[in-house]
Amino acid sequence: MKLDKVNNPKHFIDINKINSMQLKKIVDVAKKLKKEKFSKNFSDLLKHKNIAMIFEKNSTRTRVSFEVAINQLGGNAIVMNKQDMQLGKEAIEDTAKVLSRYVNGIVIRSQSHQTITELANNSSVSVINGLSDFSHPCQIIASIQAIEENIGSISKKKLAWFGDQNNVLNSYVQAAKIFDYELNIASPKELDFSKDEILKAIKSGAKINQFNNAKDAAKNADVLITDTWISMGESAEKNQKLKEEKIKQLLPFQVNLDLFKLANKKAIFTHCLPAYRGFEVSKEVMDSEKSIVFEEAENRLHAQKSILIWLFSNNDY
Repeated sequence: MKLDKVNNPKHFIDINKINSMQLKKIVDVAKKLKKEKFSKNFSDLLKHKNIAMIFEKNSTRTRVSFEVAINQLGGNAIVMNKQDMQLGKEAIEDTAKVLSRYVNGIVIRSQSHQTITELANNSSVSVINGLSDFSHPCQIIASIQAIEENIGSISKKKLAWFGDQNNVLNSYVQAAKIFDYELNIASPKELDFSKDEILKAIKSGAKINQFNNAKDAAKNADVLITDTWISMGESAEKNQKLKEEKIKQLLPFQVNLDLFKLANKKAIFTHCLPAYRGFEVSKEVMDSEKSIVFEEAENRLHAQKSILIWLFSNNDY
């Protein structure tokens, strides 16, 4: 049997590749899914469906939240680590074509964003980006949900990012115009990983401001955001090098109580986890009432379910 991409399956790869109305609906549905009665409406959505979950990187929240989400929607999750399969050994298009004959969808956490896009381009089933070196769109859905649950609509709010530039920041940058928030970015001038995405977003009309001073970025902010300074998958040697060369650069961008004094009185703190107290965030902030990091982590489950519903439901998003 020949399988071609006749159905043009929907994919969830990058925030800026998805219709803005659909993205907002995904967030709204994620909020509703916290209510058990609403969630039961979709308990058979994935009945008799198998979803492959591929992990090139370690995972806690992405793996558990997606596996539980698939199970709660009536489906079966097939979890595979890189060493369990031929990923990286055979051509990615071959992996895509084979898996398309076995499963109904694919979630992948990959070292390389190109691996995910090539997988999607050659797949006849939906592909979800569970994290790549370039972006983390699932996380942003959960983050926006948590922010709105705590301070209302994210539209017109001022978000401030501190520290390293990375895949999570790229997704915040991509979402800025779509969700109509202002984004301050404070990072050392030597770090410019997100430069291209920032320029593209500004050109599209996003309100993004860049600072080399954390205090300037924190002024009147509604949400203070950071992420780990040491990315997953880096070797111990490279981690040590980061500790020696990079942490000194980044310490002035730590989210702490001094920054919160400059933010709005009702400002909150978010972090996608894992967090390292005393580095990117102080213990006083991480464990304070201003921190919504565990609500944000919980929302990964509801966000993943909403993404799966968007991909597999006939409902008009």
